[in-house]
Amino acid sequence: MQLYKKYLEKPEFNSLEDFQKNFKINVPENFNFAYDVVDEYARLEPEKTALVWVNDMGEHIEFSYAELKEKTDATASFLQQQGIGRTDKVMLILKRRYEFWFAVLALHKIGAVAIPATHLLTPKDIVYRCNAATINAVVSVGEEVVIQNIASAMPACPSVKTLISIGPDIPDGWVDFSKGVDNAPPFVRPENPSQNDDLLFLYFTSGTTGEPKMVAHDYTYPLGHIATAVFWQNVQEGGLHLTIADTGWAKAVWGKLYGQMLAGCSVFVYDHQKFTPSDMLEVISKYKVTSFCAPPTIYRFLIREDLSKYDLSALKYCVTAGEALNPKVYDTFFQQTGIKLMEAFGQTETVVQLVTFPWMEPKPGSMGIPVPLYDIVLLNADGVPCEDGEQGQIAIRVGNTAPLGLFKGYYREEERTRETWHDGIYYTGDIAWRDEDGYYWFVGRADDVIKSSGYRIGPFEVESALMTHPAVVECAVTGVPDEIRGQVVKATIVLGKGYHASDELASDIQNHVKKVTAPYKYPRMVEFVEALPKTISGKIRRVEIRNKD
Repeated sequence: MQLYKKYLEKPEFNSLEDFQKNFKINVPENFNFAYDVVDEYARLEPEKTALVWVNDMGEHIEFSYAELKEKTDATASFLQQQGIGRTDKVMLILKRRYEFWFAVLALHKIGAVAIPATHLLTPKDIVYRCNAATINAVVSVGEEVVIQNIASAMPACPSVKTLISIGPDIPDGWVDFSKGVDNAPPFVRPENPSQNDDLLFLYFTSGTTGEPKMVAHDYTYPLGHIATAVFWQNVQEGGLHLTIADTGWAKAVWGKLYGQMLAGCSVFVYDHQKFTPSDMLEVISKYKVTSFCAPPTIYRFLIREDLSKYDLSALKYCVTAGEALNPKVYDTFFQQTGIKLMEAFGQTETVVQLVTFPWMEPKPGSMGIPVPLYDIVLLNADGVPCEDGEQGQIAIRVGNTAPLGLFKGYYREEERTRETWHDGIYYTGDIAWRDEDGYYWFVGRADDVIKSSGYRIGPFEVESALMTHPAVVECAVTGVPDEIRGQVVKATIVLGKGYHASDELASDIQNHVKKVTAPYKYPRMVEFVEALPKTISGKIRRVEIRNKD
């Protein structure tokens, strides 16, 4: 059974044209994913597999929908015992532990607000988040460093009343999650657990240009991910879908929860401490993963392995997002697997916006075309729609009613919200161009676009050219002020093993770029570094490189 079909005006589509014309999601009154999807599966197909969890220590646990309902009911009751109720805010620092699914669905059931967070937060990060959102409780893994960071932050976090650990060690002053859930009284569903416009999630963005923003989503948000899972990731009923994401990031609910379950596809979770390409491939092979989603960086590592050593016969569909895909990675992966990587574009503020749909032939490096949920337009600096081939900012025309999946705004930051969402238009801050077939191509963040001698140069197109040089493992392209040209292109490069920084190598890389792309885009400045500055989510902080320069 695929429950998503009950929410579509037309449940089946036979072509891209049919989909674009007739795709519409009907939102019921007071939709609550935990009750209307998880518990509904538990009623209709109790033995259906909801979640398959394995870790890098060889543990393997599966949860049917009946078991998931039982666990989430008990977790909801336990959280209520801790004084957590509707609209209360709970930070979840749970990595890839299966308790994340218990906790987040339990919070939905009691109408509370989930605030996922990464285990990499420092005490300063935790203090900022707790006070910015007025967080009431924290549920965390029991790892020593994480516990210490949370404890160090608590004296400056007066709103936090309850600390809960999933163990194995439970520090003094903390509540034991497992014991609390096991001993919880029967759960009684609240009379009015939630309304559609209630706050469901707060996500702190990565903060590549400053303090992270709080992205607010309401209870209708999960339905928007029908587009994400069914029509981009192409998950199948009875399949097993793996998305590479820690639960601290929005990508986790894109690929490990909402759309997959709505489509009747089991969620596969690989809980690992360190990413190792060979281990990941072994897990995909052993458990017969059928669809897979990962950022291009992961695919860059996978194609360095001998893929013929692994049984990938169950794997039918692979997608990528998070950054633009280098065509070389696409070609190599296709040659080794026969699978075409399907790209897409979206933000923490939205569900998927631009998609390479299953009916389409992918163009490596292109994000695809607009999803029918959104009225997407490219706007130039004067706010005028762009012609094909012209660069502009990706924007969503909102009108009087916000479309499904678009965020409510930046929580407690009305001015920041108005900067990006005004006059009926939401501005993504990302620059792209559209080709004659309607495919969109990523250029870069608006702040990252380089203006040199009258040319607008996107960092990604130069980075793509750099990545085809055998010496380059990782790179970031930025603009450096120049009296004559306005800006010149600079490449900050991490070299591969066996290569050493030298003027000769820099010159060779520059000449290589001139051959691969338009010569005016080549980096006039080259700097070799040991590592690139990044956010805790792994995004390159080009702003830090620009500021240093």
